[in-house]
Amino acid sequence: MKILIRATNWVGDAIMALPALRAVRSRFPEAEISILARPYVAAIYKEQQVCDNMMLVEDARDILSELRAQKFDTALLLQNAFQAAWFVWRAGIPERIGYARDGRSLLLTKALPAPKPGEIPMHEQYYYLELLRRAGWLDSLPNESFIKLHVPEENHRRAAEFLLSHGVKSDGLRIAIGAGASYGSAKCWPPDRFAELANRLQAKAQADVILFGTPAEASVASAIAAGMSHPPTDLTGKTSIHDLPALLSQCHLFIGNDSGAMHVAAAVGLPVVAVFGPTDPFGTAPVTPRCTVVQEKPYCSPCFLRRCPTDHRCMTRVTPEAVETAARHWISSMEVRPV
Repeated sequence: MKILIRATNWVGDAIMALPALRAVRSRFPEAEISILARPYVAAIYKEQQVCDNMMLVEDARDILSELRAQKFDTALLLQNAFQAAWFVWRAGIPERIGYARDGRSLLLTKALPAPKPGEIPMHEQYYYLELLRRAGWLDSLPNESFIKLHVPEENHRRAAEFLLSHGVKSDGLRIAIGAGASYGSAKCWPPDRFAELANRLQAKAQADVILFGTPAEASVASAIAAGMSHPPTDLTGKTSIHDLPALLSQCHLFIGNDSGAMHVAAAVGLPVVAVFGPTDPFGTAPVTPRCTVVQEKPYCSPCFLRRCPTDHRCMTRVTPEAVETAARHWISSMEVRPV
């Protein structure tokens, strides 16, 4: 049996879908499973042993011809888009399973009704698991309290050496900051707040502050660094998504917005302090017992908008003092070991 799984397009969603992918692997241990994903999602899944092959979404025409050549028996669509159903229909895959959304029902052989509010637990991990249950691939929804990313030992070693080469102390407290969010600026706590928080942690905890982000987030990192009394280790744009799990695993605490980096940090075992604004932590908080959500909730939150049309009050009302208090809760219980 050959199964194709169309993965989600966001890193955070990809991690929240891991329990569903592991359930498919468990259900069909002898099947040849391929995952079709964006390159950055494929980088996250590469070491997770949830599939036999990775296929990259790059050129649509090339993908279509490759899908036809592979002669898959079944396609499972974790992505909701119409295009995902159109591709597997055009590829002639006999069984096509997905939620009946985005006008694609006629392209699916199992067009399953999407869960209504209150039918399943709110968190997004259950949205993907429920698709399997409705398809008959899962008897009941598991209750995952921790979604784990496996990081090979060799990756740990290289990450430790990389941090040391960039000036991070071997025996100090290392705090990772993820100040960006690919979804949009509405999810971002202001850079001056991150800078003030970093100054507090450097002064009181003698912490090494390490900034992580994509090249597109360089201006945010520069604004944070400009407001800091002591320069951070700025890795913005200097690492790939493939490197991120191992690098974060070498830190002691992650502080950041609701983002893919937040989910990666949680999945490699870090305590996480997550600043939420326009999104809902009941749906997208990282799946770990080691998380503190800091949130102010004006009347308009959660709005789920990419950009705030007013004064961004859900984020500007979150103070550095509140985030520091959450961070110090985790710092106080840590035993810092050399890299």
